[in-house]
Amino acid sequence: MSKKTVLFACGTGIATSTVVANAVTEAMKERGITIDSRQCKATEVRSELSGVDLIVSTTQLPSDLGVPSIVTLAFLTGMGKAEALDKIEAELRK
Repeated sequence: MSKKTVLFACGTGIATSTVVANAVTEAMKERGITIDSRQCKATEVRSELSGVDLIVSTTQLPSDLGVPSIVTLAFLTGMGKAEALDKIEAELRK
């Protein structure tokens, strides 16, 4: 499987997306998927889509981005984290 590019978005593009990016990158590595992670503010998502395979965001996104996206707070709350990781993995394996 080739390396996948995942765009992580949050309100500011700094703290939250870093936590989520690190958690997802580590978990996908354990599942045999190498990802190239990029981070941005939710308001910048549209301009950052080039070459992106998946968007993982902690805040709502427009529905017409043309790239699969997963909106989740699981990495911040700890609840539903396994399910979120399964969804991310399934999307990246497509």
